[in-house]
Parts: sequence; C-alpha cells; structure tokens
Amino acid sequence: MAYTHHILVCGGSACESSNADRIFKNLLQEAKNAGVADKIQIVKTGCFGFCEKGPIVKVLPEDSFYVEVKPEDAKDIIAEQIIKGREVTRLLYNKEKKSMEAVEDIQFYQKQMRIVLRNCGVINPEDINEYIARDGYVALEKALFEMTGEEIVEEIKKSGLRGRGGAGFPTGLKWEAGLKAAGDVKYVVCNADEGDPGAYMDRSTVEGDPHSILEAMTICGKAIGAHKGFIYIRAEYPLAINRLKIAMRQAQDAGLLGKNILGSGFDFDIEIRLGAGAFVCGEETALLRSIEGLRGMPTPKPPFPAQCGLWGKPTVINNVETWANIPVILTKGADWFNKIGTEDSKGTKVFALTGKVENSGLVEVPMGTTLREIIYEIGGGIKGGKKFKGVQTGGPSGGIITEENLDTPIDFGALVRLGSMMGSGGMIVMDEDDCVVDVAKFYMEFCVDESCGKCSPCRIGTRQLHTILEKISRGNGEPEDLQKLKDIGLAMKTASLCALGQSAPNPTLSTIAKYEQEYIDHIVHKKCAAGKCKHLISFFITEKCIGCGACARKCPALCITGERKTMHVIEQSKCLKCGECERTCKFNAIEKR
Repeated sequence: MAYTHHILVCGGSACESSNADRIFKNLLQEAKNAGVADKIQIVKTGCFGFCEKGPIVKVLPEDSFYVEVKPEDAKDIIAEQIIKGREVTRLLYNKEKKSMEAVEDIQFYQKQMRIVLRNCGVINPEDINEYIARDGYVALEKALFEMTGEEIVEEIKKSGLRGRGGAGFPTGLKWEAGLKAAGDVKYVVCNADEGDPGAYMDRSTVEGDPHSILEAMTICGKAIGAHKGFIYIRAEYPLAINRLKIAMRQAQDAGLLGKNILGSGFDFDIEIRLGAGAFVCGEETALLRSIEGLRGMPTPKPPFPAQCGLWGKPTVINNVETWANIPVILTKGADWFNKIGTEDSKGTKVFALTGKVENSGLVEVPMGTTLREIIYEIGGGIKGGKKFKGVQTGGPSGGIITEENLDTPIDFGALVRLGSMMGSGGMIVMDEDDCVVDVAKFYMEFCVDESCGKCSPCRIGTRQLHTILEKISRGNGEPEDLQKLKDIGLAMKTASLCALGQSAPNPTLSTIAKYEQEYIDHIVHKKCAAGKCKHLISFFITEKCIGCGACARKCPALCITGERKTMHVIEQSKCLKCGECERTCKFNAIEKR
C-alpha cells in the first residue's frame, strides 16, 4: 500500500521512559478517529540519537523533526500535518524550518556518519521486512554462496576494522585465529554487557537494529566454522532483550537462522544469556566464564579465547558495535570502509556524549574527528555558557582530556597518547563546576564495587586509592598522599590480572597529571574551588541579605539565625553544607568559600 505519510516515533529506552509508547498509541488512536489510519504508517523505531530533545517524532515526506513531544501533542500532529498539511511549528526543533530542509541539516547531525546506527530511528526494529528492505541479510547471502571462510576473513582484515569494545584489537586477526584454530566445535559470542557509567551505545544499537547483530554473528560462524552463537547481555536491558528475541524468531521463520540457512547447508543457532550487571564481565574471559555458569572472573591470557574459549573451544568474541559494522563491510566492500577514518583507525566510532554539554546523545563520527567538533559543533558547547574543564573518555578505564588537546583527531592511538583511551565510547564532558578529585573518587568507588577480587593488586589497590581520595576530599589529605596515589596506581597497572585492574587507576593518574595543582589545593590549602567536596567548603551570609528568613525556613539543620529584616548568620558548627540556603536565596546573599 502507498501511504501519504510515515510517522516515526522514537522507541528507544530513554524516550520510552518519557511516554513515547503513549505518544505512539495516541497517534494511532487520533489517526483512527480522523479516518486516516489506512493512509498513513505509524512506526516505532529505535533511538534517533538526539537524546537531549526526546521524545522525538519524525514525519515523512516533509521531514518534520518534532522534539520534546508529549502524548497530548499527537492530536495536533494528526489534525494539523496529516489533515491540513501544515507543520506543528511549536514542536519543530528548528522553529523557522524552511520547506524541504532535511533533518541532516540540523547541527547535531551535520558531521555524523551513521554506519553502525544506519537503521536506528529509520526502521521498525521488530519487523524483519524493514531490515531486509535496507539491504538486510544481503551480506549473509553473499557470505554463504559467494565466499569461502578464508575470503570472508580476508575481507574483514582488509577493511582495517578494529574491535570497538575498548582494546581496539584488529577484528580480522581475531577471526583468522578462530578460523585457523583446530577443532570441530567453535563458538561466536556477542558482548552486549555494556557497563561503563554514561555509556549506552550498544543498548541503543540492539534496540534499534537487532538483525544486524544476528546477521553479523552468522557471517562469522560461516567464516570460522562455528555453528553456535551466544549473545551475552545484561538483564537491565529489557527492551533490547525483547527485541532480540523477536528478531531471532523472525529470522528463524524466514530461514535466516537455524538449520540449513537459505538452503546453503550451513547451520547456525544463537542463544541469549543474561548477565547480572557485573562490569568485570565486559572483560572477555570473565564473560565466557559467566556464560559457562561460573562466577564471572577473568583468566590469564594466553591462551586467548580464539584458541581456547567457551568450554575450552575456540571462540570469537566481539562487542555489539563491532558486529554492527560487519554486514556493511561485506555489502559495500572493505575498500569503501578502509577509506573512512585515519591510518590507525578505520571506519566510524559511536560515542555516548553526556555530561555538561548542550546536546547529549549518541554520536557516530568518522575516526579522526576532533573532540572540539564533537563537543562544540555536534554537542552545541557547554551548558549554561560555563567554561570547559575536561572530557573523560573510556569511562572508568580512561582518562581526562583538557582544552589544550581538544583539536586532536580522535582514534585509538591518539587517545592513548593523551593518557586516555577509546574504551567502548563513553564521553563525559565536565565544566568549571566539576572537581577532579571528586571525579576520580567516583570512578574509583565504581571500580571498588566492580572488582571481582581475584587478584590482590586490583582488589586491594582500588580500595586503597579510594580511601586516599576520600581522605583528600574530606580535608585530611597529606602531601605524601599524591605520591602514594601514583605508586599504587603504577603497581596496579603493572600487576593486575585483567584490563579492569590495569586501567582502574587511569582516571586518578590522568587527573593528577593534568590538574595536580587542584589536588594540592585540596591537600595543602584545604580548598575545593569547584565546591564539590562539601567538607572543604563553608557557606556565609553576606551584606546582600535583606533578612527575609527564607534560608532559615529551608535549612534542614536549623543553623541559620537572625531577626527579620536584619542580616542572618550561619552557625558553622551545625551546618551540613547541603547548599539548600544558597539554592533558596533570591538575592545572591549566600557565598560559598
């Protein structure tokens, strides 16, 4: 059927939590009430990426991009745009939108190149036919009928694709090791255990394009001679899990998964295994132990999983973003992919841009794009016009990058040289109101909780670093604590068993390297310039006070006294340093020192 309009409703987790499902249902009902339900197609898609402005509704063919939509707005969208043919201006991202202006012209999307996210926000992830309509399973057909395992592996090697899970190991070399490994039983594993704070790239990719993962894993199975795959995904991702299950059933019904795929004689099945949310299970050997039903703890390498993985059998394991690149590489060719990015890092990278930035969301850019372009052009700059302080890349395993390096083209090698790393793609922006000691303490507290405890450098080291950082933030730091942080961090990097312990000191060491004076201010001068370490700040009432008493009424400690219309006073010994007085005062009479 030819429809007059297509209405795409963001169905990612973030928008779903903001009533996107009600928006979708209201649109269906309003279309029915208006008698146009058979003339328009209303589809729930995956994430559009522009999370700051969700829920998002896009109407085609006008390319109307509606942001911050509410369920009650469905009536106007149907009545105005579908019935009367005019856009609902108040909902448009660009209120002065010109006719036929494309969504891609929005600044947030201008420098993006969507390969991994190519279908997110475009198709209904619960309809295999929409995936097939966008060249879905073409790569699998090519792999099954036109290529040998060796040729598939060679194409992936030629593409220059590196693993997007953090370490950046060449994907083709990993597949080649799996292909050459001896044994009749081999496995393919998808690592969807995304555990970095602020990261949601893999979750959104699975939610918006689950078939791309199934197709890629099946291609790998054909390449290395495996007939069984596992998707390890954390149980906290219910929407992604549900869409994976739907996609698997549809693929099986279509003969694209299971026995004798497309009549080729090749068999490949996939199972979903749920993780309990342990960050350490992002490490591949710990993940494999968890699939086996054991406690998720890393094992020494070598042997590597490609030689000895699941149940001692050769296993190729990649993360969601890596898998999502595979069908495109085989469809468009390794030469096409190889021309994107830098000499060191080919293709694109998906980042979860969060923190003190105007436009948070999922960003996919060619490798070599600078941090300045991502933060200031795509991200729209720092919220509230504040001063940029740093950006943490690589999550708990990465480090902070300062303003002087904002123009560095991003790739695997460049970030390592800056004392950070690519990681899975978390990118948290900080402004002048953030304290690096507080940031380092946050990440170290996370690592203390997530350490599996198997090796003492990580088990003891993370706790010792956190204890020292806590001591500094409470105003009890001593000059020698800085050297202790460095020494313990170096020992952890040298002696820890897995990447979690080896990289856990990175946020602390990188903030010391870039902002040592801020640590000294905490230790020697007992001052936190950002005002985040509450034990190092005090609130005072200044001469601007008119004696209205608002702060006294709001104070939970009842430590503010004074007569009406006279300047009040804070009793410092009772003050909780909660900042409620500062937030309450309308006359800027509260000073933080």
